[in-house]
Amino acid sequence: MWLMRQAGRYLPEYRALRATKGGFLDLAYDPEAAAEITLQPLRRFPFDGAILFSDILVVPHAMGMDLTFVAGEGPRLSPPLVHAPICDLSPQMERLNPIYETVRRVKAELAPETTFLGFAGSPWTVATYMIAGQGSRDQAEARQLGYSDPGKLDAILDVISCITVDYLSRQIETGVDAVQLFDSWAGSLSPAQFERHVIARTAWIVDQLKRRHPGTPIIGFPKGAGGKLRAYAAETRVDAIGLDETVDPAWAHRELPVGLPVQGNLDPLALVAGGEPLITSVERILDALADRPHIFNLGHGIQQTTPIEHVEELVALVKG
Repeated sequence: MWLMRQAGRYLPEYRALRATKGGFLDLAYDPEAAAEITLQPLRRFPFDGAILFSDILVVPHAMGMDLTFVAGEGPRLSPPLVHAPICDLSPQMERLNPIYETVRRVKAELAPETTFLGFAGSPWTVATYMIAGQGSRDQAEARQLGYSDPGKLDAILDVISCITVDYLSRQIETGVDAVQLFDSWAGSLSPAQFERHVIARTAWIVDQLKRRHPGTPIIGFPKGAGGKLRAYAAETRVDAIGLDETVDPAWAHRELPVGLPVQGNLDPLALVAGGEPLITSVERILDALADRPHIFNLGHGIQQTTPIEHVEELVALVKG
């Protein structure tokens, strides 16, 4: 088991470090601080995996976009590609070098029995931020671009896909044992768009990575995919598939390919609640996936308000 966003803001030691080091981006690009944050949850809990402390938007930052994080509002990227052509960007790939140094530092300190997970955003999700210049509830700007100027959207996705392969490959070369592709906004797409922008792009990235690193597992996490998970699992060739909290684990066990490992899928709010809601939810997931390889995790990132004692309770329930 490990938890999405386990290295981060629910931990008091993370908040203390951030208070001394500065903003989120300062931490992500400081290898010493980022390595420390990656390791912090392993000192508290017997997790089986460490997840690299970083952000999916370091890729568009390396592509030449300006990136800032606005307190209480989230990330801002400029210029928004809904108005600007991607060829106007001036790539600065050296911006990713501190991430690779973080990987080296963590790998040097991590216990050999603990899996080290790297990650990147999937092209569709990263593109939604680049096109709108920020996050949005319905990803309307990117979806509309797909209808009004599909060539432009394809060009953006092409560049993101190529850089993502190189980025994940460098993470593997510098020390991670497995990688995860986060497609946080996959659920906003129609079936045809999902096939084109999520499945096809993920399948290409998986193919390229398997050519370079055939022994490295790849986890795909298309949040909100629902019934489209069957096609995603069959066509992308990911080695494991992440389930968000809306997916019935019994359905997933019944419908996904036999033997395919799944990851998930406790509702992060059940972890905030603790007690009986947590116990019932955990038991339901463990029972449904008892006959399938299973990485216990949340259905999305851990909430900032999660009490530490509830994480301790969760670990006892799963590992007990």
